[in-house]
Amino acid sequence: MVQYKLYYFNARGRAEFIRFIFAAAGQEYEEIGFEIEQWPEYKAKSPLGQAPFLEVVENGQTFQLGQSLTIARYLARKFDLAGKSAEEQAKAEMYADQVFDLLNEMVKVHFEKDITRKIEAANKLFTESIPNSLKVFDNKIAKNGSGYLVASGLTWADLFLADFLDRLREKKDILLSNAPAVKSLYEKVLDHPKVSKWIAKRPKTEKYLYQKPQNFD
Repeated sequence: MVQYKLYYFNARGRAEFIRFIFAAAGQEYEEIGFEIEQWPEYKAKSPLGQAPFLEVVENGQTFQLGQSLTIARYLARKFDLAGKSAEEQAKAEMYADQVFDLLNEMVKVHFEKDITRKIEAANKLFTESIPNSLKVFDNKIAKNGSGYLVASGLTWADLFLADFLDRLREKKDILLSNAPAVKSLYEKVLDHPKVSKWIAKRPKTEKYLYQKPQNFD
């Protein structure tokens, strides 16, 4: 029997879409959440001195992975959520990398201390970067006919995109109004029986690490 343990900060950070993968796969796992002040204890246990990280125990052997995208790719392959062919797997990773770029841009906005640069960066994110990427995603989804980013159906890239969109809060509906295929994908992911079950029971937190700045309207 394989045991999975996911270690993460108690906030809406980079571990959330990994939980989506576990949920979509119907795979049980143990969550070990901790606060910032507890990090030194867990840092010593982590493979790269970073969080989140994954621990896999099988046949008495322990295997650890850091880096959220690496963890996601590993789990997606294990749970048949990576794509049905090498080409689909490559496409899913390409789309996920694009979402990751958007997330990193959101992180930079969040941590920018200069208010003028913060507002400028947020404006670029919400009026250029995200809309441009959603337009590309929308065309790909509409063209392949599955309702998802690749033709064979749901992959971890769809789950990652849905999680990212969920972070946009009140801006999400405005942005999705020009991307109907992406909006449909987002709704399908959240309506997925196993994913919706997880969403209903997941801890409620206002500690979004990567939300838009309060001064951006």
